[in-house]
Amino acid sequence: MDVKEILISGKTSLGIEFGSTRIKATLIDQDHRPIASGSHTWENHYENGVWTYPLDEVLFGLKDAYASLKNDVKEKYGVTLTKIGALGVSAMMHGYLAFDRDGNLLVPFRTWRNTITGQASAELSKLLGFNIPERWSIAHLGQAILNKEEHLGAIASFTTLAGYVNKLLTGVNALGIGDASGMFPIDSSTLDYNAQMIDKFDKWSYAHGFNKNLIELLPPVMLAGDRAGTLTAEGAKLLDAEGDLEEGAIVCPPEGDAGTGMVATNSVLPLTGNVSAGTSVFAMAVLDKALKSYYPEIDVVTTPSGKDVAMVHCNNCSGDIDAWVGLFKEVVESFGVAIKTSEAYDVLLSKALEAKPDCGGIVSVNYLSGESITGFTEGRPMMARRPDSQLRLAEVMRSLLYSAFATLRIGMDILYDKEGVVLNSIAGHGGYFKAKEVGSNMAASALKTAITVTQTAGEGGPWGMAILASYALNNNGETLEEYLKEKVFKDATVERFEPKEQDVIGFTKYLESYKTALKAEEALI
Repeated sequence: MDVKEILISGKTSLGIEFGSTRIKATLIDQDHRPIASGSHTWENHYENGVWTYPLDEVLFGLKDAYASLKNDVKEKYGVTLTKIGALGVSAMMHGYLAFDRDGNLLVPFRTWRNTITGQASAELSKLLGFNIPERWSIAHLGQAILNKEEHLGAIASFTTLAGYVNKLLTGVNALGIGDASGMFPIDSSTLDYNAQMIDKFDKWSYAHGFNKNLIELLPPVMLAGDRAGTLTAEGAKLLDAEGDLEEGAIVCPPEGDAGTGMVATNSVLPLTGNVSAGTSVFAMAVLDKALKSYYPEIDVVTTPSGKDVAMVHCNNCSGDIDAWVGLFKEVVESFGVAIKTSEAYDVLLSKALEAKPDCGGIVSVNYLSGESITGFTEGRPMMARRPDSQLRLAEVMRSLLYSAFATLRIGMDILYDKEGVVLNSIAGHGGYFKAKEVGSNMAASALKTAITVTQTAGEGGPWGMAILASYALNNNGETLEEYLKEKVFKDATVERFEPKEQDVIGFTKYLESYKTALKAEEALI
C-alpha cells in the first residue's frame, strides 16, 4: 500500500507526547516509519510558588499539535486525515493532578519541576526503604498531607499529565506501568503498585490525619500491549477541532517520557540502557535483578512492560557547551567572517577528538543550575586549569564535553561499584549526539560502556509512543521486547562506539579533578 492508501484506510498509529517545551505528534505506518508530524510550543508558568501548566493550555496544545500534524498530512499526501488505527499519549513524568469526584481540578497542576516536597520525600524514602524523589506524585501527595492542605478533603483521584489526557480522549482512568512507577513504587513481581508500601503509606497518612486509602486514589496500572479504551466521539472532537476525525481508534496505556525514550532506542532488555543528553541528561539502565539498597541519587522506575530500571537524572548537560560555542562564534564573526551555528558546532566539537584524554589539566564545571546528585541548590559555571596546562582549543572543548557527563558518571558509579551493574550497551540520543562520532566517543569514555546510535534515535518520544500504540493494535502475542526486535528494529542501522582504554583512563583522571573543583564551586555559591 502507498502512503495515501494507508492514510485513507486508517492503518496508522499516532503518538502524542507532552514535553516541557513542545507538544509533539508523530504518525507512523504499518512498518513503523514516520509519515507525518506536528508540534505546538508552550512554556510552564511559575505561579504562587508553583511551576504549572494551566489545563486550558493543555487542551489548546493538544488541538494545535494535532492540527499541525493534520496539515502536514494534507500538504504531503493531499488527504484529509479522518481515521487512525491506534493512538497513545505520553508526557513528562511525575507531578500532581488532583481531582474531586466530579472531575474538577482541586489545585493547579504541580509539575515535575517543583522542589517543594523535600520533607515528604525524605520521610517517605526512609519509611518505605525506597528512594522517593521530590518530583514523584506520591511525594506531592505526602507533602500536601504534611501541610494539611484543604483540598485533600475533596480528593477522589490523582494522576499524571498523560493519564489526564488519556481520560479526556477515552473516558478510561489508567496508566501504563512505566508512568505509574513515577507515581508510586511498583512491585515487578506483581506488575502493580507495591502493596506492602501502600500499607505503610496508609498507616503514615492516617497518623497525619488523612483518612483515605491510597489504592482508591491511584489510577489502575496497565502494561504495554493492553488497551486503555478507544477514542470516544468526545475525544475525537477534542483532538480535531474541525470534526473530521472518526471515533473508535484503539488507545494504548498512557506512558511517561522515560518509557517512550526506552522504546525509541530499543532499550528495554535487561542490561541495556539509554542516555538522553540535551539541556539535561539522564541515563536509564534496565536491571536483571533488584537493587540491594536504595540511594538518593538513583530513581527506580520500570519499562513499559514492567522491568525494573535504574535512572540517574542530572539537571545540567549541554548548556555550558552552548555558551562557549556562542562565544567562539562571536570571536570569529568579530573578524568579519560569517559562520553558521551548525558549522560552528561541527568544527568546534570535532576538535575535542584531538585533545589529550585527560584534558591536560583543564577542568570545567557545567552547573547552570543546582544538581541534587552532588548536593548543589544553585550553579556557577566555571573553568579552571593548572599553571602547567596548555590552553588549547582541543582540550577546552573536550573538557566541556566531559563536564556534561561528569555528574552523570558520579551517579552511575553507584550502580557500577555498589550494585555490580554491567551494561552490554547504552543507546545515545539527544542533541549531545548530533555530532555523532564526537558525542558517542565522549559518552563511551565517560560511562565505560559501548554507545550505540540508530538512525531513528532522533525521532524521539512521540515516535516511541506511536510504536506502543501500534504494539497494542498489531501484536500477535509477542512480548514488547520481541516486537521491537523483530518488527521495529530488525533492519535498523546501528552504529556502535566501543570505549577506548586510554580514553576511559583519561576521563577517570579528569573526573577526580572535577570532584576537586566542586569545592571551588561550593565556595563560589
